[in-house]
Amino acid sequence: MAVKKSELYSTLWKSCDKLRGGMDASQYKDYVLVLLFMKYVSDRAKGSRDSLLDIPEGGGFEALVALKGKTHIGDGINKVIGKLADANDLRGVIDVADFNDDSKLGKGKDMVDRLSDLVAIFENPALDFSGNQADGDDLLGDAYEYLMRNFATESGKSKGQFYTPAEVSRIMATVISIDHAGSQKETMYDPTCGSGSLLLKAHDLAKSATGFDLAIYGQEMDNATAALARMNMWLHNAGTAEIKNNNTLSTPEFTDPKTGGLRTFDYVVANPPFSTKSWTTGVSTTADPYNRFIYGVPPEKNGDYAFLLHILASLKSTGKGAVILPHGVLFRGNAEAAIRRNLVQKGFIKGIIGLPANLFYGTGIPACIILLDKEGAAGRDSIFMIDASKGFAKDGPKNRLRERDIHLITNTFVSQVEIDGYSRLVPISEIADSKNDFNLNLPRYIDSSDPVDIQDLDAHLNGGIPERDLDELNEFWTELPTLRTKLFRPVRPGYVELTVETNELALTVASHPEFVTLSEQARVHLAKWINAVRPQLLSIDANTKPKDLVAGLASSLLETFEGTPLVSAYALYQGLMEYWAESMQDDVYLVADAGWLDGAAMKALPAKKKGEKRTGRVDFTINKVEYRSELLAPDLVKHHFFADEGRQVSEALAVAQAVVEQLESNYAGEDMILSDCANDKGQFTKKAVADALKNTAKTDEEYAPLTDVLAALDAEAAASKAAKDFEAKVYARYAKLTADEVVNLVVDDAWLETISGLLEDALAGASMRLTERLTELDNRYQSTLGVLSARSGTLGGAVAAHLASMGLEV
Repeated sequence: MAVKKSELYSTLWKSCDKLRGGMDASQYKDYVLVLLFMKYVSDRAKGSRDSLLDIPEGGGFEALVALKGKTHIGDGINKVIGKLADANDLRGVIDVADFNDDSKLGKGKDMVDRLSDLVAIFENPALDFSGNQADGDDLLGDAYEYLMRNFATESGKSKGQFYTPAEVSRIMATVISIDHAGSQKETMYDPTCGSGSLLLKAHDLAKSATGFDLAIYGQEMDNATAALARMNMWLHNAGTAEIKNNNTLSTPEFTDPKTGGLRTFDYVVANPPFSTKSWTTGVSTTADPYNRFIYGVPPEKNGDYAFLLHILASLKSTGKGAVILPHGVLFRGNAEAAIRRNLVQKGFIKGIIGLPANLFYGTGIPACIILLDKEGAAGRDSIFMIDASKGFAKDGPKNRLRERDIHLITNTFVSQVEIDGYSRLVPISEIADSKNDFNLNLPRYIDSSDPVDIQDLDAHLNGGIPERDLDELNEFWTELPTLRTKLFRPVRPGYVELTVETNELALTVASHPEFVTLSEQARVHLAKWINAVRPQLLSIDANTKPKDLVAGLASSLLETFEGTPLVSAYALYQGLMEYWAESMQDDVYLVADAGWLDGAAMKALPAKKKGEKRTGRVDFTINKVEYRSELLAPDLVKHHFFADEGRQVSEALAVAQAVVEQLESNYAGEDMILSDCANDKGQFTKKAVADALKNTAKTDEEYAPLTDVLAALDAEAAASKAAKDFEAKVYARYAKLTADEVVNLVVDDAWLETISGLLEDALAGASMRLTERLTELDNRYQSTLGVLSARSGTLGGAVAAHLASMGLEV
């Protein structure tokens, strides 16, 4: 069976529990990722495909399994990893973590148990990668990204800088136009590569878009992180990448042997450490052999521009680069202002993208992406700016860019679309004028502030809703022109009042003919999209690339609904991508690997060990054996083949249970007449009721209630048996499913039905937005100053009268 992404992720993160407590996340990642690497390359070697590495005798994962429970397990793991490293020239890459370090892993039995449990997790049959066919979609690379993101989150501000969020990496790769690479000989470089995630996102985009396997070069100062990067390259099938370990500013490893200067590249991406204070260590700013400071020398205690200038010097004459830096580089003065002026005047800065705060793991401050482009710099007369600071979702302690945010940023930048309050092509003449003086702070050029909700004093005094407030809802009135007339009537010039009660607003809006027509038109758009994409979904097989599939689906959905009134195309896009991440991707990967029928088959789950909790859902329990279909949930089969019968069985059981519960409420409580027939939970037992009835005369007051209870319990038992029989019937239907039936159930009843629900939610959301705003305005101005004053006087009089009755004067 293929490995499911969600199961892989949860299992891998569970492995980290075995190491928590003894070390920081920035340390235990080294152990977990090495074992992941060992397991993957070993499984690939025993599979029927080309092996990634040469697995020597005693140098694979099976040798680690043989060490479980052994007193020398720590030293043994080191030796096994060493054999694999020696056989593949991976010394200093996979052997950095010491599995025999008792200061981190515990001493004696603690170490043995901890490492044995850790190996056992990777031994789980669910993590067998030898049979996975959809490896073109980089299952392990994605798992590695998942772990790195979680490690960075847990490592905190001081140690989380080894990872650039994948969402930001994707943006940077796109905006430098690496997907338009023109030759296999083009190169990419990251001078502060961390774990290599940023480089790999750029590499993957270029390869998927052009087919070119561009050469990768990276440098990282931290030895352990550089090792992670090399391992990351192997897991992403980029084992030829050159990753060097050294300080980029003082000792750049990529130089030109002919000129002695820096080697130059076609594309450069970087997320350097923010505001490094000791950047000058080992650097000669006055006689730099690499000519990096010809446009100015950065402040001694802030290295932001030092990295930017290094990147600029590392670009070819047509090179393009993207670097993440704190917002301060856009507006700080003195030496940085001089450098900024020179770079703008030279035309090197093509664009600036302002990002949300609290996005990166090493800091909570807002950052920006600066786009450098030497090609056409001499004639550049403007800089394209985007303020994307408000587009994000909360994700635990950090903020995260959503799929819709990523797409909006990249599409806006690539298309150079100006959007009010979001993006603008700013002339350099404006940047250079006396007012701005080369200050690049985004708010100077883009006003992204929210409009102020102004209170109307006249309305507070005299009532009525200001028409000015209604005019701000023009997006609705443009599409629903007669609805405004239906909802409001004038009370005096410039002010109106609602013609319906606020509790009727939602229904009035949703049922208005113009809104109904608009909704039907949106559904027609969706139907056209479904007709276009359904054949792709029906034909998923072993050759399908799931990532390419969802990219096409999402892009076409966005294009279909772009400009659709009152429906946010980006909201639909986001909904599809969230559904993909939550469940649809698992289905697609499963079908691509196992096929439709095998993926839908109902299979027995392994028996649980004592105290073990079952992960994932259980679809059926037949003769105490638990079963699950990975692809096809029972509700889909029930609703499609047994809708009426299933509803009848469910309703009958609910009614029978409700009758029993009511009788328990009437008679089974403490000191009630049938309390002796109930257990500690206040529930009747049939044996106790039947025994009591045998010993009760018909004339006793308990006789009738006992008779009713026994009949109700019999009815409940019969309904429960019918429900079990029905479940067995549904279970049996799985064995008869044809491939066509499975395809239609999954594609139509699960995937497309869920996506259709996204549109219905969007339409309901549009109606709700209007309803909530109108209700807010009505509530705001409903109680005028006169009404409030009168009410205050009435209440004051009542209080005075009450005090007087108590003999108090006010």
